[in-house]
Amino acid sequence: MGLLLWKIRQVFAGFPREYQLLLLDDGSTDATSEVLEPYARVLPLTLLRHEVRQGYAASVEELLRKAVELTDRPKRDAAIVMHADFAHNPQVIPDLVRRIESGADVVVAEGRVAGQQSRSHRMLRRFAPLFLRGIVTVPGVSDLVSGFAIFRLVALRNALRSQSGALLVTDGLAANAELYWRAGRYARRVEVIPVIERHDLRGRGTRFQPWPAALELWRARRLLRDSPIPPVTADASARRESEREAEAVSP
Repeated sequence: MGLLLWKIRQVFAGFPREYQLLLLDDGSTDATSEVLEPYARVLPLTLLRHEVRQGYAASVEELLRKAVELTDRPKRDAAIVMHADFAHNPQVIPDLVRRIESGADVVVAEGRVAGQQSRSHRMLRRFAPLFLRGIVTVPGVSDLVSGFAIFRLVALRNALRSQSGALLVTDGLAANAELYWRAGRYARRVEVIPVIERHDLRGRGTRFQPWPAALELWRARRLLRDSPIPPVTADASARRESEREAEAVSP
């Protein structure tokens, strides 16, 4: 974790932007909090913690809600979601940020998988979007289960407001697709960039199990079918148009 934090710090040293690091410790039983304490003293780092493990989707949603809560400029600021096991390269961050600065609201880093994986893992990663065909569609995005993306916070805020409860009803790989689907509904433009997703750099073995993950994806179809995206109301549509006009004339 420390190495990844310093790599991100180096990225922003050469690509100067105001930034915050948000990490969530999802009920770990090791010394994660103690290891991160010295980094919190020298980096703009906020550590959130679950005493009991709540899972991937709940963790991602809490981090995104925290980002929306912290911003005072949701039309300018953005949140990047990335894994902390070296699968995602911090050097891609500037490309993601530039796409947001150029007008995109959601940008998905579509991964070409590289590194040591079982054949079943590679097959699932490749064909996972097919499990959700007909339920989840994000125009222009083929790698719906990528866990590496950037979101303009105003799009996230509108997506969060559209749901009376939790934003994400699925977990695991399906939660990534669901996040792009729900946030993309409130995005003016969704884009993708190609990246290499590495699976041979992590310092410990993966907990990912392909066949349980495949079953979880199949079960997600029913959950998503039963939790459609709410239609945009007239008030919400007017508010979005007002935000666009304000953004167009802002200095």
